[in-house]
Amino acid sequence: MSIVLYHHPHTRAATVVWMLEELGVPYELRYVDLAKGEHKTPEFRAINPMGKLPTLVDGDVVLTEGAAIGLYLADRYSAGNLAPALDDPARATWYRWALYAPSVIEPGAAAHSAGWAFRPGSVGWGTYEEMLDTIDVAIGAGPWLLGERFSMADVIFGATLRFMLMFKMIEPRPAFLAYVERLNARPAAQAAAQRNRAIAAEHGL
Repeated sequence: MSIVLYHHPHTRAATVVWMLEELGVPYELRYVDLAKGEHKTPEFRAINPMGKLPTLVDGDVVLTEGAAIGLYLADRYSAGNLAPALDDPARATWYRWALYAPSVIEPGAAAHSAGWAFRPGSVGWGTYEEMLDTIDVAIGAGPWLLGERFSMADVIFGATLRFMLMFKMIEPRPAFLAYVERLNARPAAQAAAQRNRAIAAEHGL
């Protein structure tokens, strides 16, 4: 088993568990006790200088940042399936929405919730309303971001949208809720949720 995920169920590492379940590859979870500051130790910072999760090790490869991890895993373990082939035009849309999640949805929702003052033309996420309308366009007629084809972009984009809806940081438009419901119904998403809950219970979280 070469894939090791440094993990805590209350972090974005929980989404990487979903990614791995979608791939169906063997992996090991290494629990990182955040309350004890294990993510800020010199040993952990030698792997990830940010001292954050998720951090994934695949043989000699070290990866951080959820979207980067998802794109890498899909390319390496599910090329042509969860990752469109290199010569597939759908790959452009795949990149677009996978990277839209951390680049626009996360900071845009955080800015709106915190009431930050900024000029929309000076930030990458523009206005809150433009962001919501763009999410609507991304989901479109569905069921997935690539139409009938589910991909790793849905895990990256969908997990971000689900989190923001859960914490009421994004307006719960019907299309958003229906999309998240479809995601939650996936067997891999359910398996990941069960595993994350079990680890939370084991550590009294």
